[in-house]
Amino acid sequence: MEADQLPSWRDESLSTVKRAALWLVAEVGEGSVFTKAQLRDAFPDIAQIDRRMRDLRDYGWQIDTRREDPHLEAHEQRFTQAGDPVWAPGTAKRQRTGSVSAVQRREVFLRDDYICRSCGIAAGARYSDDSYESAQLDIARRIVVKPGGEESVELVAECNRCRVGGRALVADLGKLLAGIDSLGALERRVFVGWIKADKRELALIERLWGEYRSLPAESRDAVRETLRSDS
Repeated sequence: MEADQLPSWRDESLSTVKRAALWLVAEVGEGSVFTKAQLRDAFPDIAQIDRRMRDLRDYGWQIDTRREDPHLEAHEQRFTQAGDPVWAPGTAKRQRTGSVSAVQRREVFLRDDYICRSCGIAAGARYSDDSYESAQLDIARRIVVKPGGEESVELVAECNRCRVGGRALVADLGKLLAGIDSLGALERRVFVGWIKADKRELALIERLWGEYRSLPAESRDAVRETLRSDS
């Protein structure tokens, strides 16, 4: 629905949550940054407007702060993506996803071994791009497609960098299980070993391939010349 076809966010007969959502759509726009001052100026008579805005996350709205996006300033937030149209009749009465409790956070971090389940970096580890930035883990909601085609939302540990860049990640469990079924007996045992260790050690030939691919063109030519007699 276009912004000019929506109810007005200025309509005081609507709930604060609905007005906040409509304000984001009409005045901010997906992907844009807004400040706490702008939010409070729009709703000067509403106490705790920040909290009402956060309630939208329970309906699938993605509103990032500096905690999720380190590029933001402390007074800024980003309207990343709209969720359920809470202004539509009946929408606000649906079962909400709910906030992640402190107990849930601890359980997810422990279950995921304090490792980002998108890129594999450990909490507190420094990224390898010489940025001197250490990984900070948070909780993300990951859409999982089950073998029957239905979707569920599950909690996963994810670093801030991946949370900013990986919002569209969808895990296809059915596809993965089908791929495992296609493995031969030896490949399946190897895969089971990786699962038990929760890590995969690259074979020497794989590490050498990675090193070769990182070489400049002249050095790659030298490797090819060395192996020419093997071809």
